[in-house]
Amino acid sequence: MQTKRTFKYSVIATALTLGLTACGGDINLSSEVDNSVGDTYIDNGTGSSGPDTSDLPGNTSTTLSNDISAALGYDVVVQVVDGSISESTTFAASTGGTPVMYAVSGALEVGGNDTAAAASRSLDSQTTRARDEANDVVITIEPGAVLFGQSGNDYLVIHRDAKIMAEGTKDKPIIMTSLQDVKGEEVSAGQWGGLVILGNAPSNKCPSDGSTCSIQVEGVTEGAVFGGEDWEDNSGVLKYVVVKYAGYEIATDNELNGITFGGVGSGTTVDYIQVHANADDGVEFFGGAVNVKHLVLTSNQDDSVDWDNGFKGMLQHVYIEHAANAGEANRAIEADNDGTDHYLEPQSNPTIANMTIIGNNFAGEDPSEGIYLREGTSAGIYNTVVTGPSEMGECLEFDAGGTIANATSGTLVMQNTVMACTNGENFKNDGDDTTGFDLEAWFSAEASNSISESILLGGDGVPSSQSPLIAANAGQDVATTVNGFFDSVSHVGALDGTTDWREGWAFGYGGGEVTNSATGETEACPEGTAAISSVDGVTTTCRLSGTITADLTLTAGNLYALEGAVFIGGDKENSATLTIEPGTTIFGRTGDDYLVISRDSEIQANGTASAPITFTSSQDVSGGETSSGQWGGLVLLGNAQSNKCPTDSDCAIQVEGVEEGAVFGGTDDEDSSGTLRYVVVKHGGYEIATDNELNGITFGGVGSGTTVEYIQVHENADDGIEFFGGTVNAKYVVLTDVEDDSVDWDNGYRGNIQYVLVRQDSENTDANRAIEADNDGTNPSLTPQSNPTIANMTIIGNDFDGAEDDAEGIYLREGTKAQLHNFVVTGSSGMGECFELEAGVTADQAVAGTTVISNSVFACTNGENFKDSATSDEATFALEGWVLNDNEANSTAADMAAVLNGIFTIDATTPKDFTGDAFFENADHIGAVSEDNDWTENWTVGLED
Repeated sequence: MQTKRTFKYSVIATALTLGLTACGGDINLSSEVDNSVGDTYIDNGTGSSGPDTSDLPGNTSTTLSNDISAALGYDVVVQVVDGSISESTTFAASTGGTPVMYAVSGALEVGGNDTAAAASRSLDSQTTRARDEANDVVITIEPGAVLFGQSGNDYLVIHRDAKIMAEGTKDKPIIMTSLQDVKGEEVSAGQWGGLVILGNAPSNKCPSDGSTCSIQVEGVTEGAVFGGEDWEDNSGVLKYVVVKYAGYEIATDNELNGITFGGVGSGTTVDYIQVHANADDGVEFFGGAVNVKHLVLTSNQDDSVDWDNGFKGMLQHVYIEHAANAGEANRAIEADNDGTDHYLEPQSNPTIANMTIIGNNFAGEDPSEGIYLREGTSAGIYNTVVTGPSEMGECLEFDAGGTIANATSGTLVMQNTVMACTNGENFKNDGDDTTGFDLEAWFSAEASNSISESILLGGDGVPSSQSPLIAANAGQDVATTVNGFFDSVSHVGALDGTTDWREGWAFGYGGGEVTNSATGETEACPEGTAAISSVDGVTTTCRLSGTITADLTLTAGNLYALEGAVFIGGDKENSATLTIEPGTTIFGRTGDDYLVISRDSEIQANGTASAPITFTSSQDVSGGETSSGQWGGLVLLGNAQSNKCPTDSDCAIQVEGVEEGAVFGGTDDEDSSGTLRYVVVKHGGYEIATDNELNGITFGGVGSGTTVEYIQVHENADDGIEFFGGTVNAKYVVLTDVEDDSVDWDNGYRGNIQYVLVRQDSENTDANRAIEADNDGTNPSLTPQSNPTIANMTIIGNDFDGAEDDAEGIYLREGTKAQLHNFVVTGSSGMGECFELEAGVTADQAVAGTTVISNSVFACTNGENFKDSATSDEATFALEGWVLNDNEANSTAADMAAVLNGIFTIDATTPKDFTGDAFFENADHIGAVSEDNDWTENWTVGLED
């Protein structure tokens, strides 16, 4: 049925001032007017052709339909929905086989004739009351439907007595998100408003004199009110619903949350919901008694869960994770009763079971913290774990007054709960408390609680098989001991280590993406992937997501989309092998999309010269404009040594640029992470924060049992390849147009590399060093000490001269050693220094002969082939003299033309003899490539110019 929109206002002047965007009165207006607000763009032109939209709510926007169809690569109809919905309406997911999306414009209000309804209610009975028929509106949202907003002024309100029936499925969750997310553009918190549900359940803000309760909810147009006397009120169903990139601050303490529950009763069903990257709280409960199961709250910028004003609901299976890498966050739980009267009734007293809280290292004005109970709230908290990095703020805090009184009286309870923070502040006592209450002592007095620094959670929040959280009888069976609402469990935390209930529907866990399931193509996608609509409009496209724990083969002929961080295997458990057939293409859409091969798992990527395997961006696949940093990159993690490994315990070093729990290191220098052969990685790299980036290919503790040959990284935003310790060897490596260092090593890397071509961008765009190499910044002599051997490398620098970094050749520093042979180092006239050793230990090692360079030529025309430094005793270290006089068969040449013809070596320096070496071949040239042996031909990209 076509939706009727009722715009209400109290006086004509208000309507004129607000452009008919406010609510009040009872005048009906046509929906043909443009009711856009903020920066929302609306075009209600219906066009002359396309699917039949006559039975859909709202008006068709030709402009948005065309824009989104172009962005997604398949046809979409976009309906603009605005104003007030006063008749029951269905938001269909498709029409005539074409997907339908809904652009929420301004405040989309369901029901809303609340003044009349409130006046007609009898407050003498909790079970019966008269209802205004105009308010008994139901909106039904079909599985797989997508609703989006374009500004913070766009939000959806379900008024009292109205209902939302949003019942998605695991395979087809309902998604509420931003226009930017729909179009695959840069996303962030606060790009639209959010979802608000208002009910008739009690709140302690309701008047105590028996008068009608109508409490204005935060962040919403005046007249959006909640509250009443019906604890069992029913506002409908939310099931398999994902809300992303919402939240909007109207003013201080007046914000739109991801989902706001105002006086929502226990008759409402809320199960399998997620709020991701919200600018304010994830979910907030203002009074009421709504119950929730399977709640995912990720990367929210304020509190993940907030309650106040008498909330009495129950929550189970709650997973909270603050954004990785110091993304903005505040408390996992911030909970109140009433700030003026801590003991105001009804008193907030929810019950929560099986919750996992993972904080981060955000240290703003409001840092990342765990649970803060205050202003008189009580609570029952069971089977919960709180953890986070060492920089995280306090993990548990009660404020003085009513909350501490509740704890000492026994109405506030925590049982089978684990505090696992490593910040030295598991507990924070309130300095204003005058009772002498000791929070840690109170917590520890409950025998079932514990404090631990070793809970063995994986990077995805899943406990390992050895985790104490899933040990026998770790958790309390709350279904028996607390309330029949709860599922019967025996573990602590949100996940039991066996079944991940987030998988397949939640964003970051295999679902929650704005892509429609492909029709008739499912059988073409390998088991373990999911068919989505074709990214290029032609080729079968399959999605990889989450942690893959069974062997998987990516067959040629399909395209494969990475969704978020995709892990092959867990860390040293549930190991798997990813096999990629020759000619296969894998792509990502954003910097958050990357592939990780965990320790004990393998990648078998065996391409050929005629059919290389390609990792690239969605823009590249769909024929759009390409650049660096359009997706993440490829990460291999192994069990080889690193000098960052502890000497007294098992090694598990967090790798740069990847979500928490992606670790490497061990004692097996011959470890195998599989094979990379004829693999091209393009348009990747992503800087999470300074010194925390995704490289084109990251090798973390990768062992010499791994085969790496014929690989290229092209146009990467950070380093091309980086080796964090390990012993992996590589041959035939091409690194082109890399914007930071082309080759980087540190932390004890000791592999062998032969035939390496580095060419910085010929257009003189961003570049730094061809080689930037370290051992350890704190202890340059730390063992195992970085000491790779590299032969036959060509470095072609450019003229980039940035504010901080410029194009350079080789820089050895922080105690690394190196054995360098058969190098050609050259570049254009504006290039920086071509060879430099850091003063101190690095220079000492050169003097001692433990670092060498031989059979090489330097042909830089910048007047700085060599940059001098000093030894540890502050003696001048003359690098040119050391290269030319203290090492064998090195020389300088006039310019690039004297040593190279394009990428081919023409210099006649005799190469080093490697006879008898098991890895290195005897080349008939120095440098990487000769015209007689062009191993780059046919499979590489970007060398044509």
